[in-house]
Amino acid sequence: MQPSLSRGLTALLRPASGRAGVSATLPCLRRCHSDTFGITPHNVKNMRATTILTVRKGATVVMIGDGQVSLGNHVVKPNARKVRRKDDVLIGMAGATADALTLVGRLENKLEEHPGQLMRACVDLAKDWRTQKVLRNLEAIIVVADHKISLMVSGQGDVLQPADNILAIGSGGNYALSAARALIDIEGMDAEAIARKSMQIAADLCVYTNSNFVVERLDYEPSDFSIEKEKEAEQ
Repeated sequence: MQPSLSRGLTALLRPASGRAGVSATLPCLRRCHSDTFGITPHNVKNMRATTILTVRKGATVVMIGDGQVSLGNHVVKPNARKVRRKDDVLIGMAGATADALTLVGRLENKLEEHPGQLMRACVDLAKDWRTQKVLRNLEAIIVVADHKISLMVSGQGDVLQPADNILAIGSGGNYALSAARALIDIEGMDAEAIARKSMQIAADLCVYTNSNFVVERLDYEPSDFSIEKEKEAEQ
């Protein structure tokens, strides 16, 4: 190595007054990378824990979740149950386990207060989540669906209803969502077939998602719900 090049590399690697070396520069680059994609040390561990997908097609709504729970680079449980059913409501959860279960319990109480009114129950839950100090720091996201609507509820006060009747959350959520949107118009594939195929694609791509799927399915008659009934319920 030429002496001038050697001296140049030594000067770069050695922190000097008024100039940061590589050891000081790399943490800054890591922070920039994390901020760019919205992934911070505060939420990255929770987002790696799950993938939940719900698909509605015809007179069927299906919710499916994988079974993997990861802690850092380790798989601590391969068969966790992240999807459950409360009467005619499907519930999926992502995030810190205790926080998610707390929110699910609160939602079940809201559903008992407002039977058959999933939207109202979720809005009330979002209000409590934002305004009550004991709930404000809970780190989780839940997805719910009944024969009428599918909703995502977050700690930011959001209650979101998808335009295409497909919702996905978690580390592999974008993979599952993209696959489901590509498959939704294929004739001969029902909601469950689309959900299973989409989740398998997500499991193949995301190292924090496995193939131990838990599936909940809700079938209903098309006459059970119509635009007229929805308008009457809102009134």
